[in-house]
Amino acid sequence: MTTEGSSKKEVVNPKAIIHKRFGDKARYNVEEIQEFSSNGTPGLALPQKGPCLYRCTLELPEFSVMSDIRKRKKDAMQSAAEKALEKLTDPPVEDPWDQLVSRLSYLFSDEFYSICHPLSGHFRAALNREGHLNGFVPIHILPIYDSKLFNICKGIKPGVELKPLEVTSIVMDAATRLSETLFTSKEQVSLRRTSPYPTEVLQSVEVSCKQETYVKAIRIPYLVEKNVEPLTLDVSSDKYYMDAIARELGVEDASKVFLSRSVGKASSETRFYFCAPKSEDETKEDSQDRAFLNVRASYLSGQDIYGDAVLANIGYLWKSFDLFHEDVSSRTYYRLIMNKVPTGIYKVSREAVLAAELPARFGTRSNWRGLFPRDVLCMFCRQHRLPEPVFSSTVANGNRGPEETFRCEAKIFSKGQDLILHYHSQESFKKQSDATQDTASKVLSCLNVYLKKLNNPQMDLAMNGNGLDLEFYPQHISKEMRYFSLVHKSWPCFEASSKNLLGVNDNTACSYNIEGPDSEIFASSGCLVCVCYSVFLVKEGDKEELEKHEEFEFELGSEAVIPELEAVVAQMGVGQSARFRLELPPHELIFAANGDPARVLSLLSSGGCSLEYTTTLLRVTEPMEDRMEKAQFSPSLSKQRVQYAVDRIKESSATFLVDFGCGSGSLLDSLLDYPTSLERIVGVDISTKALARAAKSLHTKLSNNAVPVKSSHIKSALLLDGSITTFDSRVYGCDIGTCLEVIEHVSEDEATVFGNMVLSSFCPKLLILSTPNYEYNVILQNPEEDGEAINPTKPCKFRNLDHKFEWTRKQFEAWASELAKKHNYSVEFSGVGGTEGVEPGFASQIAVFRRACEFPEDVDMADVPYNVVWDWKSTNM
Repeated sequence: MTTEGSSKKEVVNPKAIIHKRFGDKARYNVEEIQEFSSNGTPGLALPQKGPCLYRCTLELPEFSVMSDIRKRKKDAMQSAAEKALEKLTDPPVEDPWDQLVSRLSYLFSDEFYSICHPLSGHFRAALNREGHLNGFVPIHILPIYDSKLFNICKGIKPGVELKPLEVTSIVMDAATRLSETLFTSKEQVSLRRTSPYPTEVLQSVEVSCKQETYVKAIRIPYLVEKNVEPLTLDVSSDKYYMDAIARELGVEDASKVFLSRSVGKASSETRFYFCAPKSEDETKEDSQDRAFLNVRASYLSGQDIYGDAVLANIGYLWKSFDLFHEDVSSRTYYRLIMNKVPTGIYKVSREAVLAAELPARFGTRSNWRGLFPRDVLCMFCRQHRLPEPVFSSTVANGNRGPEETFRCEAKIFSKGQDLILHYHSQESFKKQSDATQDTASKVLSCLNVYLKKLNNPQMDLAMNGNGLDLEFYPQHISKEMRYFSLVHKSWPCFEASSKNLLGVNDNTACSYNIEGPDSEIFASSGCLVCVCYSVFLVKEGDKEELEKHEEFEFELGSEAVIPELEAVVAQMGVGQSARFRLELPPHELIFAANGDPARVLSLLSSGGCSLEYTTTLLRVTEPMEDRMEKAQFSPSLSKQRVQYAVDRIKESSATFLVDFGCGSGSLLDSLLDYPTSLERIVGVDISTKALARAAKSLHTKLSNNAVPVKSSHIKSALLLDGSITTFDSRVYGCDIGTCLEVIEHVSEDEATVFGNMVLSSFCPKLLILSTPNYEYNVILQNPEEDGEAINPTKPCKFRNLDHKFEWTRKQFEAWASELAKKHNYSVEFSGVGGTEGVEPGFASQIAVFRRACEFPEDVDMADVPYNVVWDWKSTNM
């Protein structure tokens, strides 16, 4: 087992203990020792050949010790430290208050002023403050920017990091011990040197030419119903920027302003600035001032913030003496909000807030775009200040050779190390990294469900894990998520809906207009498509561009974009363009996208706006399965399957055909290219997107008499939207039914449900059903082995990421034979691709079922639950 994310244990040894107690006051002197040996002559010793030996002397403030002789220097140093520990009965430890006083003395020294440190920038700026504030530095910024001082305060009083007023009080008490060098103002809660800085220091901060500098920030009102407001801060060279923020918050000076921890990246200077509470009592649960809790600022910062807050990106850095500043807009704020949820993290990583969605499943590295699932999950945990998720991978098949496969499990813990979530996948993968990414994807789906149902009873949340190999304890994450529902109450659902391939209608209410000539290249599920798109906020004649991508790639069918965009692209050919409009999403999403905030706000405030999308399909890359088949079969495997069906149609003189799971109509469309006896064709599928594509193609051929002359007697064509596990009398009793490469896209249990339904209720005279032969994958995925001895036990990937299973010949024959026996059909087996009788069989295995009984007499011909998508009838009838 390999475990990722686990931390190394701290190694504690004598030397480390000495260093912790004495620091630089412990001095080690190592000397080289040369051993001598006697040559038999009294009084004469000669150097002995061999490795050098070492001895160490350790000098401490009160005593020194000498080590034993050792072969290595570090062993001699450890020996000396060990002896020192034995001698220390009551080891001296420096008092933390003395450490704090010493640190304060250093921070206000001439030496520190010349160091490039965030605090030294504040000290220099304080010398430009006007009037009685000149030289005063607010105490509360000291622990914010000096981690050593902050850690000393925590050592004096553990848990004080959650109580900023107590930290300030501790620093002020320590400063009173430096009354000769520091002046303490309790009224201003600030410190100042009693002696002036040297002349060269004062001269360096004098502003000879004022540099006017303005930085954009935003105000976050504590009332959630109020919108964030843009503001501009004057941080010119002759001012202290903290005073400028104080004025915006309506307080006297910087000493009345508190800073939050950094928001977003750890290295960021983006912080919330808010009015300091007068006492710690104001932050208690029963305090009336709790009503002024700023939920949005508290949610983003991970600490309680009260009253209105200013979000700004400004401060002094380690690498420069100049003031750092960057504009913060409403877009910045809303993207910070989005980065607190998995779907939002993915949207921002793709720079496609109004187009992208977190895919419902993990694809291969070649098809996945944006942050990988593991990265999204890790960022989610960091944003909520949870420990990094722990991933553990195991070998799934017990092999230890190059053909091993992997499974992965993931655990998420709270800050208190309580288990929040444990997902243990039963799926195995050829690559360890794919197993990890798939597991992370499943965990993200669970978190999305949880975030949507925060107000549901705990039992309902726990039920989401059933069937997902999931243990979930939401009560352990509730503290970190306590403000989520208040902040996101008007936001859209962050989870793309999961669909059952056999029974869920995916109709999308979206009217669109496709422009441009038809090409011969269309996208289908599993294809990697590349589009360019733009999104506009429109009202009557006004239009403001919000988001734009010149090249945007996603896998069609993976729900990696909003459903409306996916539905439209599924109807387009390469080179075609489309335009469609949608109702406005929550305003937060609009502000998180690009655009002029003032212009956008003006349009939104006037009402009657909508979003307009324009997109062009630039290129289509077929799924790996199709590319493999085309590369190794001529004609392609799909054409061979169609030819097999055509040959059975000719033999049976069938006039009525139903294609179960017709998709975008590739089989029906191809059948029209052959002379057959067909007069009536019907396609059934649950995807209205695919059926719309099929209707467009079939209508073009049939209406323009583009089919062969011998096939011109086709009288009707019908496309129906519905589940093939639900009976509809319009497809009852067909001459021939086809179901080519469909059942592997659902679970094995669902495939059996379909088999029982089609043979017991639809009752075709002939049913042709094909599915991939798993045993042939070793040739498709390792073509270099063709002609050599094939290892049938070699594990292979499924041919398509959407396949839920792929059967061997033995498994398929057992399944089909049981169905045929149960429903009084005969069955024979064949296939296409490969050679009959030669291992490992056909690439696509086919079962042909023939009905051996009459039609049932108790059929309800009025039972028509399917929706008609397209109904064509010949004008020659």
